[in-house]
Amino acid sequence: MTAPAHVLVFRPIAERLRRRGHDVELTARDYSQTVELMRMHRIEATVLGRHGGANRLEKAMALAARTRAMRRFGKGRGFELALAHGSNDLALAAAMLRVPAANTFDYEFAVQQHNVGCRLARRVMVPDRIPAERLKRFGVGPDKLVQYPGLKEEYYLYDFEPDESALEALGVDRERVVVVFRPSPDVALYHRRANPLFPRVLDRLGNDTGVHAIVIPRTDAQSDYVRSLGLPSVIVPAGAVDAQSLIALADLAISAGGTMNREAVALGTPVYTTYGGRLGGVDEALIREGRLRPLTDPEAVEIRKRDSNGAHHLRDPNVLVDMFLDTPR
Repeated sequence: MTAPAHVLVFRPIAERLRRRGHDVELTARDYSQTVELMRMHRIEATVLGRHGGANRLEKAMALAARTRAMRRFGKGRGFELALAHGSNDLALAAAMLRVPAANTFDYEFAVQQHNVGCRLARRVMVPDRIPAERLKRFGVGPDKLVQYPGLKEEYYLYDFEPDESALEALGVDRERVVVVFRPSPDVALYHRRANPLFPRVLDRLGNDTGVHAIVIPRTDAQSDYVRSLGLPSVIVPAGAVDAQSLIALADLAISAGGTMNREAVALGTPVYTTYGGRLGGVDEALIREGRLRPLTDPEAVEIRKRDSNGAHHLRDPNVLVDMFLDTPR
């Protein structure tokens, strides 16, 4: 698990694998709120290395160190299958140990990542909204590719019930318009340029007395930056939070990334994307369907209370478990 979202993705999968009698070991990279979320969900995992930051050389060195640690972790332990959501350290270590690997992701333009992970994997699992022809350049043909219906978020939220106390714990005034805001992934290689919309949207929301905007930062630097602005209507949590409950209970979500956008879609919360990179097939489809709205002007945000809960779109995680277990050995 290399990012906070992966804790949520693999929690129901690991649980169901164990229910079927399989032995499961989890590993994680210390990045953003990943380790905190594991503790929050009472998930035991071995932490192997850290994120390398925004510098390409440091990224490469961190990848090499994590791969060595992963190889040592797996050597001689009889693993029969390796599962990851775009983790190249796991892909490389699994290849060195000759362990069959399955790779899953839902954004097809992370080129450096997929040129490694897809080529080394024996199974590549992606949503059916990603055109198969976009993956051919990564060595993914029909013998390797399987596509699942819907969004990954619809599977891991299958048994989700929002915790009403999540807003109260942060001091949110529910009489105001409650907005959950996620900044851009500044350290991601596929999102190299700072997103200029972030400070503009933040300024509008943060100075509106009828709004309570919960900013869920990705890094400590983002937390420090947002707090330094002193915006009266902004709340920055001190650590990891139950983001899914916040999204389900909010009136609006705005995110420059992908996972939070799709969680909002799955949970029926109105959502804008401020993503500054190339849109992937999943977001393209959601925009066409009117379930995700692109945002280019802060003044275009409709700040209002929700009339009612939107329609939920949830799916059984056993569908993904069966696909993983079908990986060629």
